[in-house]
Amino acid sequence: MGIDPDFERDRSVVEEHDGHDVWGPVDEPERLGVHGTHVAVDFDACVGDGACLRDCPVDVFDWVETPGHPASEVKADPAREDACIDCMLCVDVCPVDAIDVDASRVRRFAADGGPESE
Repeated sequence: MGIDPDFERDRSVVEEHDGHDVWGPVDEPERLGVHGTHVAVDFDACVGDGACLRDCPVDVFDWVETPGHPASEVKADPAREDACIDCMLCVDVCPVDAIDVDASRVRRFAADGGPESE
């Protein structure tokens, strides 16, 4: 099952990881949540095949190790989501639909009182 594109309505930010929000629940190592807001990667769906890292023209993603996670022990982390140009290549190449890109989500989240509005 891929990422829920409306995850920000059903989840809340539980922590920060390398400059981006992590939307829970998180219960390591089995549940790792959704990383990022503009470029969101469902770490629980990600199988770490690397297509998004190879195809992203602006280098948004980095590998992050996730030892013990049942889907894969590496994930594509949206480390530079602010560099995203909304080309949607990562969304198109992800074999498990673990990525959602939506620049308006950052604005919606800020309007709802998220960290960007503080």
